[in-house]
Amino acid sequence: MATDIAPLEIISAARSWIGTPYRHQASVKGAGCDCLGLLRGVWRALRGEEPEDMPPYTADWSEASGTESLRDALARHLTQVTPGQIAPGDVALLRMARHAPAKHCGIVAASGDALTLIHACQNRSVREEAFSSFWRARLAYAFRM
Repeated sequence: MATDIAPLEIISAARSWIGTPYRHQASVKGAGCDCLGLLRGVWRALRGEEPEDMPPYTADWSEASGTESLRDALARHLTQVTPGQIAPGDVALLRMARHAPAKHCGIVAASGDALTLIHACQNRSVREEAFSSFWRARLAYAFRM
């Protein structure tokens, strides 16, 4: 695995995407991205070429297979930490429905002493918001670059 990247570099790269409109499967800063596209763009900015080709995926891609595809892909390239260890600069992988696969992701940042989440949500642009109890309740996995 490549050398560690400082959390502030990761956060700065992620914040540079704020305002990018939501576009399913896209990963172009300023033009459009989804949550995975944001993560891919930050990876490219900090590490270079993406480590895997991204196959096309539908909105229900993980539900159809019932597998933790995104968790497995992240585990191939990042270091998994327990959700209780999540810190600024880490990737949060969230389960949006109780028994569904975890398939929403964002980058954890901080504002003062409070954690925030930088992510792209459907029908919204990339934004930074409080890593509130709503998001914490959905946190399934955490990864460190």
